[in-house]
Amino acid sequence: MRSSLLAVAALVAAPLADSALAAQGASRPALVARIDSIMNAAIAGGQVVGASIAVVRGRDTIAVKGYGKANLELGVATPPNAIYEIGSVTKQFTGAAIMQLVEQGKLSLDDDISKWVPQFNTKGRRIAVRRLLDHTSGIRGYTEIPEARALMPFALAKDSILQVIAKWPYDFEPGEEQIYNNSAFFLAGMIVEKASGESYAGYVKKHLFEPAGMTASHYCSDVTITPNKTTGYDWGGSNGPIQKRPLSHVWPYAAGSLCSTARDLVAWNTALHRSRTILGADAYRQLTTPDTLNDGTRVGYAKGLAFTPVVGHRSIHHGGGINGWTSDNLYFPDDSLSIIVLYNVSGAFRAVGDLGGDRRGSARAKGGHVDADRGRGESLCGDIHGARARWAAVADDRGRERRRVGAVPWQQADADPCGEQHLRVGRRPLRLHRQCGDDHGGAPGRWFTEQHAEAQVASSVIPREAPVNPRVEL
Repeated sequence: MRSSLLAVAALVAAPLADSALAAQGASRPALVARIDSIMNAAIAGGQVVGASIAVVRGRDTIAVKGYGKANLELGVATPPNAIYEIGSVTKQFTGAAIMQLVEQGKLSLDDDISKWVPQFNTKGRRIAVRRLLDHTSGIRGYTEIPEARALMPFALAKDSILQVIAKWPYDFEPGEEQIYNNSAFFLAGMIVEKASGESYAGYVKKHLFEPAGMTASHYCSDVTITPNKTTGYDWGGSNGPIQKRPLSHVWPYAAGSLCSTARDLVAWNTALHRSRTILGADAYRQLTTPDTLNDGTRVGYAKGLAFTPVVGHRSIHHGGGINGWTSDNLYFPDDSLSIIVLYNVSGAFRAVGDLGGDRRGSARAKGGHVDADRGRGESLCGDIHGARARWAAVADDRGRERRRVGAVPWQQADADPCGEQHLRVGRRPLRLHRQCGDDHGGAPGRWFTEQHAEAQVASSVIPREAPVNPRVEL
């Protein structure tokens, strides 16, 4: 699904990094006021409809609040317990479910996926379950398949979706590279069902939501009426928020079909990372330890979780984007700090960029992916293509873009608002396309490689006169 609001969360986290500020009770009103100003600025900018945020350090709840409108048509204010579709934040639940089943001896990360999903045509390849969970399987992502995108409003059978995916060639051989992949987590959800004997929705509810105390969370539905659920909108550019594009929740499934609240996601972080209610020590270690490619290159993504420092602090995070909603869940283990940001709009990327204040341009990488803020509220992103070919797109201090692949410049041709860009990376041609919205449709969004990459961005605030370093941090 696509990169989310780590830029917002980084700005919220910055005051908390000041231990002196955090230790002074008198400073709390100022801290909460800073959080309010960040969120209200996004609302006032007109590209964010409504939002919820939770900032909790240990047992200390600093803020759990709603902003803007949960529904524009009726002018309903966003309550603190508003429910959102959380998109790819779902993936960490799928990863935890797999690890629970591994812990119980019901499956192995090294099992060939054909053992569990024999109806999927692997074209003679052996793909270990672990390759599904860190985007190294090579299977074509269904959100990058035009035929699949056209079918997403319709409730197809899972096996029919697998047939659509299987028609396409592999992007690379399993374990050779890393490209963000929703098909892989779709398959992982089917493995959860087969190994547990339960539906994915039922398994997550019983074994993850209930132990974590997530009373408002559930598998999303495009049919059922859910009290306290926000209305989702897509960003329509000059038209402002528009009705989100239709999507049947048989498609996002274990890659992106869970619904939750900001408070529930704090409860999840506590149960998963602090109290270890969800997994034992060894299973948790495996959940949070990135694997390697075939050549020994260690990736920066592990079983539904990404690892990138935010405001100088170690963090575990994942974002999500789905028709109508954008989300981010960050946990800072050294600070026992959770920051959750949820919006009921998708595709409003300028709102994220504009919150950067003095930022002229920055680029940070998550695992095999990179995202760059162009400093004018625009973004360019793409995949690093196997964590070995490092590339970034950044702006200089005058807002002019500079692009590099390691030390090799690359060139860009003009492109339509939604369509293809043709680049040349050294001697290698590279084709990008601009996705029209989030992973399942919507307003014009970011640039992606044709395979698509979800860049989890920890945006740094770069002073106006500071030089830009194009190095990508892996």
